Amino acid sequence: MAVSFKYWDDCIEPHDLEALWMDPYVATEWDKAGETVGQKVHLSRDPDGQPYLTQTEMRAVAGIIVSRHFVSQIDLDMICAIAELESDRQLIANRYNKKTKETTVGLMQILPNTVDWLARELGYQTYQVEGNHDLLYRPFINVYFGAAYLEWLSNFDQKKRSEEFIVRAYKGGTDKATHKSTLEYWRRYLSVKERLPSRPLPNNPFQQTTAMQADATSGAVITTWDSKTSPEDMAEMWNHPNVSKEWSKCGEQPGNVRFSHDAENRPYLSRVELRAVAEIILSKHFITNQVKPTHLCALAETVSMRFVNGVGPRPGIMGIDYPTACWIYKDLGFQAYKVESSDDLTKPFVSLYYGAAYMAWLSKYEGRERTPEFVVQAYHAGPTNVNLQETGPLWFKFEEALSKYGYSKKDRGSCSIM
Repeated sequence: MAVSFKYWDDCIEPHDLEALWMDPYVATEWDKAGETVGQKVHLSRDPDGQPYLTQTEMRAVAGIIVSRHFVSQIDLDMICAIAELESDRQLIANRYNKKTKETTVGLMQILPNTVDWLARELGYQTYQVEGNHDLLYRPFINVYFGAAYLEWLSNFDQKKRSEEFIVRAYKGGTDKATHKSTLEYWRRYLSVKERLPSRPLPNNPFQQTTAMQADATSGAVITTWDSKTSPEDMAEMWNHPNVSKEWSKCGEQPGNVRFSHDAENRPYLSRVELRAVAEIILSKHFITNQVKPTHLCALAETVSMRFVNGVGPRPGIMGIDYPTACWIYKDLGFQAYKVESSDDLTKPFVSLYYGAAYMAWLSKYEGRERTPEFVVQAYHAGPTNVNLQETGPLWFKFEEALSKYGYSKKDRGSCSIM
């Protein structure tokens, strides 16, 4: 094995090491092991001398990667349990498959060919590894691509997938997700996940205080429109009479417009703001009248409740995930907004643009004019899973949301419209 690591410093960037030191649980563990800030940090070794991550370190790496690159809130316990099963958390583990003649590598035991596909076809390009697959033994890089694959599996074939499907497909591929050959892996996964340690507050009083201060600080962060919107689109928003009236009434100033935040500090759009973004997107980028602003707003309401970061595994206002956005961009030719990471889909204009593009495609699915009921069902569950014989709760929720987007007085002039 040409790859060998003795220190954390050998396999991660300095800013990643700094991020690990900032994790109170890792800092406490390293402090107890005699590690010192500013000095090289030793990797743990098993009895055979192989470097591995402790469970505390593994959880921290997964948390940092997901918070930086994945808005869809991938389950950290899922990542940690899979790393436990696949590699025993060994950095330079690899496994050769005689049948396929392929070798899986690193913490998440991912195939280099899968990594190349994720980068080329789905746009996961934070780390450039093509032509140098030894980089996949580095923990942050390996976990990044493992998480990317899990994210893709979670919405395979445009359907929201269960935890069991995702885990079994990770092991055997999507065609084996329900096959008996992956059932034992699922059972082992559940057992491992159940035994993962919880993260109590550290015993070190200083670290405990630091953790609490970090939580308090993060709770006070206010997300702004300007941080998630281009200057051109912000100018359009200020020029919209209803938005300008609402923002002025709330005391907002150009250059620092705050999103509304709920009691849990989650940023969201008011209905006035959402309707304005929908109207601007459709007037600038869509000739078809198949997508109406009110329909776009009502879908956003049912998918995300207007939360900027989305709800559950579906990122952004419109719940369009990264692979779907890449497909819309590449195959359907909707290229007004570039999407380079999942984080881009938490930008309201970007999310509504791709949501509108997907609705437009669904409205002409298979070359036929489709009803709003078809589009709503297909948007949530995929066009192959529509059952127009059963109206179901999705359509009723959509109709209820639609009624909130008339030009009524109560929907126009308030700072808090959740």
